[in-house]
Amino acid sequence: MNPNHASLQPQDLERFAAVQRLAYRCAETVAAELQPGMTERDAAARMQAFFDAEGVDDCFHRPFAWFGDRTAFRGLIGVRALGGFNPAFYPGLRRLETGMPFILDCAPSVRGYTADIGYCGVLGENRLLDKLMDDLLEYRMLIVSMAKQRRPLAEISRAVDRLCARHGYEPRHKAYPFETLAHRVETLQDDGKARHHSVARFGLRNVTELARDAFKGRREGWSPIWNSGARSEHPPTPGLWAVEPHLGFRGVGAKWEELLVVTEDDAFWLDDDVPHVRRWQQRGLWPATPADTNRKAA
Repeated sequence: MNPNHASLQPQDLERFAAVQRLAYRCAETVAAELQPGMTERDAAARMQAFFDAEGVDDCFHRPFAWFGDRTAFRGLIGVRALGGFNPAFYPGLRRLETGMPFILDCAPSVRGYTADIGYCGVLGENRLLDKLMDDLLEYRMLIVSMAKQRRPLAEISRAVDRLCARHGYEPRHKAYPFETLAHRVETLQDDGKARHHSVARFGLRNVTELARDAFKGRREGWSPIWNSGARSEHPPTPGLWAVEPHLGFRGVGAKWEELLVVTEDDAFWLDDDVPHVRRWQQRGLWPATPADTNRKAA
């Protein structure tokens, strides 16, 4: 197996990290602007306007936003068996209220480098959301620890499912297309264009690369989609993976999404300076020497 990212260089990782920082800055900026009465479409439009102003030229997908019980993906299945994508999956007219959780999800590309992030928050306070967000630390540490051990991707996904069961949560990432816990992110060719095309909110170039990975992986015995299925029964393949464990409980959903770097003999988070880690640090939950500490590129 020799996926594209086996030869990623430190300068490539820094470019990906810069786009990931931009994506989080967008989410935090828009989250700070949210007010009661705003709709999911309002939030998604603000994120897109932010990226347009920053010169973002492409995306894996255009911004998503979910409010209230939609954060738990109640009735939201990304792909229907026969009908394709569920329109309810896209930003809608749900209006934000005080105490409501929200999720902002965006995946910008800049000059061929892509990030895919998820940001969770609340307008006001929500103790249940606080609990889910606290518990998500354990998932971050579990995933990278098992990836470092080169455990099969499907086994890691099933371990996440078992942890959800132990916590009493629903693994709502199973409502994503193909029940995806994570997917690969590839480097795109920088053709210098100021804007690239998207269809149904998904960027054509990124989706095309994912499809090429799927075709190549089927021949070589690996999958660019990381879930609990048989096609993920292989060790982590070198490259970048956008990982997004998504928990649901009593109409409240919480997640984070960020890039995991996998090499031939290691795995580490691209950057530990991300909003959910800073939150855990502020709440005194972050270990003094976390097992999943980001290995800085040398």
